[in-house]
Amino acid sequence: MSAECLAEPRPSSYFLSGVRESIPITLAVLPFGLLFGALATEHGLSLFETVLMSATLYAGASQMVGIELFNAPIAPWVVVLSIVAVNFRHVLYSATIGRYLDHWTPLQRAFGFFFLIDPQFAEAERRMENGRRISFAWYMGLALPVYIGWVGESWLGALFGRLIPDAHAFGLDFILPIYFLSMVMSFRKRPLWLPVVGVSAIASIIAYRTIGSPWHISIGAIAGVVLGALLASMATKEQEQ
Repeated sequence: MSAECLAEPRPSSYFLSGVRESIPITLAVLPFGLLFGALATEHGLSLFETVLMSATLYAGASQMVGIELFNAPIAPWVVVLSIVAVNFRHVLYSATIGRYLDHWTPLQRAFGFFFLIDPQFAEAERRMENGRRISFAWYMGLALPVYIGWVGESWLGALFGRLIPDAHAFGLDFILPIYFLSMVMSFRKRPLWLPVVGVSAIASIIAYRTIGSPWHISIGAIAGVVLGALLASMATKEQEQ
């Protein structure tokens, strides 16, 4: 085998591979971006404010929570804390895939983690399961089209959202939970998937009924993580014995 065949693929090849894999994700988030833009203008945000929020916060669920709370008679710190509660899962995401990114520079990590949304995490995890390296070029090839698409879709939704009298009437807001469910189901072949998902769901429902939204998201996630860690630790001890 020639040295050329053994050579590491160029970063441009990894980047283009990421771009190709981003196409179905970009299409999948299209309704969310349009819905957010429409709902943002419905809640009083200007076109500029809507686009700015998508470009800087870049977290669909948190943005939805934010626009619901902006006009509510509550303190600003409650709004910020609520958004942090929804976004807490991203801390878990970074802790999970961070162990695979030792070859990244600190600057690459700081920049890359900004784009670590739900589908980005799911694709990175799937890539590692298949024994493939998460290069920075591939990661950004996947991330940038989705990011640009999200911001553009928010702009279109805000621009033409007033043409839709009631976005909820079309049931578009139900697309988000369906999308999250499809991502969860994609990991169903993993060990301990069912008990972790079950406990997470139960904890989330209880928290929603007792504490309220958006805290149930973080509480459900933490419950699943704790159970997963406990079960994995017990399995390791049994193997050692």
